[in-house]
Amino acid sequence: MATGTSRVFVSHLADVPVFDPNGDQVGRVRDLVAMLRVGGRPPRLLGLVVEVLSRRRIFLPMTRVTGIESGQVITTGVVNMRRFEQRPTERLVFGEFLDRRVRLVETGEEVTVLDVSVQQLPARRDWEIDKYFVRKGKGGALRRKGETLTVEWSAVSGFSLEEEGQGAESLVATFERLRPTDVANALHHLSPKRRAEVAAALDDDRLADVLEELPEDDQVEIIGKLQEERAADVLEAMDPDDAADLLSELPEEDKERLLTLMRPDDAADVRRLMSYEERTAGGLMTTEPIILRPDATVADALARVRQADLSPALAAQVYVCRSPDETPTGKYLGTVHFQRLLRDPPYALVSSIVDNDLVPLGPDTPLPAVTSYLAAYNLVSVPVVDEGGSLLGAVTVDDVLDHLLPQDWRETGFHSAAGVAHGG
Repeated sequence: MATGTSRVFVSHLADVPVFDPNGDQVGRVRDLVAMLRVGGRPPRLLGLVVEVLSRRRIFLPMTRVTGIESGQVITTGVVNMRRFEQRPTERLVFGEFLDRRVRLVETGEEVTVLDVSVQQLPARRDWEIDKYFVRKGKGGALRRKGETLTVEWSAVSGFSLEEEGQGAESLVATFERLRPTDVANALHHLSPKRRAEVAAALDDDRLADVLEELPEDDQVEIIGKLQEERAADVLEAMDPDDAADLLSELPEEDKERLLTLMRPDDAADVRRLMSYEERTAGGLMTTEPIILRPDATVADALARVRQADLSPALAAQVYVCRSPDETPTGKYLGTVHFQRLLRDPPYALVSSIVDNDLVPLGPDTPLPAVTSYLAAYNLVSVPVVDEGGSLLGAVTVDDVLDHLLPQDWRETGFHSAAGVAHGG
């Protein structure tokens, strides 16, 4: 994420306008949402509470923030307009951190928190609360005198979770250290009641990542226990092919109700994937590969490849297509692999280095043929086009493996996280 500064005191974010990439105002910042963590780790900043023009307050994840500079916040333009609801693991920075009485670890002296600063971790999209601006002396609205100082988060006690018991809040904080696959394995071994509690406490993006790694029965159980609007939010955050697979396991009336609640663009992608047979290229593909127009440069392509939320398989190549550049695209022109991007100058056009020797697959290509294609040409991803030559999506090797491995591989293949938490 490119930001104007690596550290921001939250008082400077109060009431600042939020803009989309086109410069249109989305709303104003009303609060920040943080999550306490176990083990003395600093609180993690999850996102912003933004009041939109209709006076509704919504949640804007930090992963959708592309810039904080000059008294404004810039977003990716993708904003979920559903009303913000605070979850058990979440804390409001303005509402619960500021004016709070805490203690300095070194002296035990009580101080009042006047402000906190947040910073983005190097080479990551995560943000943490790293410093506190505090005032010594007794609290109270009329007591404004006393020495003020800025201290590291570790110098203050009262802002972390105690690692005691197995409440959902403590479990979620513990799971934050794990990969989605390991969290999924731990969830699978919890009782249904505890599994539902933890799922309810996870944020949408994290829960979406975890659901993609769970067996189908667990996916259906968890999504069925969420409120419908929350379930639709989580489905939107999942990869479209994984969301389509999950929805296909639900009763028809539940499936249609959730699709109706999803954003129209996301629902359209999922409906299109569900129209193909499961064990075909169309049923396996994702509709969100990296797509560039012919006049894009190598620098443009590398910037897209560097996006942190891309899987290695999707980041291994870009697909060059004529406009429109969202699936289904204009005419598919070819592929540029990551290694080729590294060999050519940043100003070179991707259209000049495109590889169009390999014939792309059609959406009805059966799974064995997709597997053979990937193996024969040593690929991690393959384009899928329709009869008119438009790119529909791409099949990645991880999705193929999901369908080649035994149905219960998720339950038997990993046990490293199973002992993290058990209980009912």
